[in-house]
Amino acid sequence: MAKLYFYYSTMNAGKSTMLLQASYNYCERGMQSLVLVPAIDDRDGANSVSSRIGLSAPATCFHATDNLFVLVNSVCQSQTVDAIFVDEAQFLEHSQVKQLSDVADELDIPVLCYGLRTDFQGKLFTGSEQLLAWADDLTEIKTICHCGRKATMVLRIDSDGNVIKQGAQIKIGGNDDYISVCRKHFKLGMISQRDDELMLEGFDE
Repeated sequence: MAKLYFYYSTMNAGKSTMLLQASYNYCERGMQSLVLVPAIDDRDGANSVSSRIGLSAPATCFHATDNLFVLVNSVCQSQTVDAIFVDEAQFLEHSQVKQLSDVADELDIPVLCYGLRTDFQGKLFTGSEQLLAWADDLTEIKTICHCGRKATMVLRIDSDGNVIKQGAQIKIGGNDDYISVCRKHFKLGMISQRDDELMLEGFDE
């Protein structure tokens, strides 16, 4: 029986890199993958997924109103699909997570979703909330705060490097707009290491 997977993290943890590598592994073994990306995230242009280290692959865009079970089922009518990969899964709608679970349960195709867990205010994204509830397997992808601890939160900053605490939940951006930090420095609103703080080595679980 196929499963619904959710790989979650904060910014800059290598989610898209892992997705592209996993998709490539399928293709290398003669299987076909279908990569889906929300149309709201157009940083890499339409119909593409790219990572910060320069990897990229074609993708199929979907909108908030699309039924993903219908979309995948339609693709399956014309080609073999051995796995579904969803980038920026935090932008999924509530109903779309259920539809992806139907893909796994009814079409017997594994669905691997990659996305952020929380926003810049520490609140769950809709897609992430539903995936945490519906996914069969949950995997955290780790990255580190400037202090060396595991980063679990994200700060939004303006062009002057000031922390922004209010605003719309969704603002598409990258390294220039968001900083990944541990919970302590999220609460303090600290985007960089102070001179009087000691660096901690490795992850602090």
